[in-house]
Amino acid sequence: MALPLLEISPKTQNQRVPGFDVLDEDDPVSYRLTEVSSTNDVNDIIWAAYRQIFSEHLILESYRQPTLESRLRNRSITVRDFIRGLGKSDVYRELVADTNSNYRLVDLTFKRFLGRASYNQDEQISWSIVIATRGLHGFIDAVVDGDEYRQNFGDYIVPYQRRRMEGRPFNLVAPRYNDYWRGRLLAMEMATGSYYQVRTYSAAALDKKTIRQALPASFLTMAQGMLTPQLDSQRHVARATSSAIKIPETAREEATTVKPAVKPTAVALPYRYLPGTLKA
Repeated sequence: MALPLLEISPKTQNQRVPGFDVLDEDDPVSYRLTEVSSTNDVNDIIWAAYRQIFSEHLILESYRQPTLESRLRNRSITVRDFIRGLGKSDVYRELVADTNSNYRLVDLTFKRFLGRASYNQDEQISWSIVIATRGLHGFIDAVVDGDEYRQNFGDYIVPYQRRRMEGRPFNLVAPRYNDYWRGRLLAMEMATGSYYQVRTYSAAALDKKTIRQALPASFLTMAQGMLTPQLDSQRHVARATSSAIKIPETAREEATTVKPAVKPTAVALPYRYLPGTLKA
């Protein structure tokens, strides 16, 4: 049973307010499949979808989806289905989903599929539950089949950033380079590094517990195997007291005990040769 989406209060953002600005080069370009008249126009739609969803201005050959491209050229699928296929591809999973937490995955997906950022943390928490229950494919279907996507882009328009008043465009934000991904890279590198390699990263920021955790498990196993047997002092004392050997009493005697007096010893002085009485 799928959990219903939690209720959230949308925050006022630029895309929710009617704009009165003059069109210029910063305004997004709308790519529509219904307005194409040649093969080059279809190619422009395909590359615009790649740039919007994959956030790559130079699409690698390994990133391309030839099956989806062929079906779009033959009009067997709509632009919305093409966008859905890009979101469910292994490339999107490797570039975005696997390198981010569910909260940031919601924010990045909204920027690329809905053309806006997430309203607040409540919306990220609400949609992260969808990711946890339905998986990545179910999350993409819920976004693409939602009312917001249909009202703004329909079946034949490539998603775009609806309004940009400041900051970089959404499709220029790299999904990997943030604090979360850098922390994961550092943790993975520390897990296979030595004690001295870990200390070179940030000796002031890392405590002893963090450095100790960075030691490989194989090294700890080897170190434990090299430990020499140590003598347990408590067991040694217990074993000695239980045997027949009598341990001498070293306790201090009571103060009332009379100690023997030490008699003075006669000492020959060096000037005994002097006469006792001087005579004139």
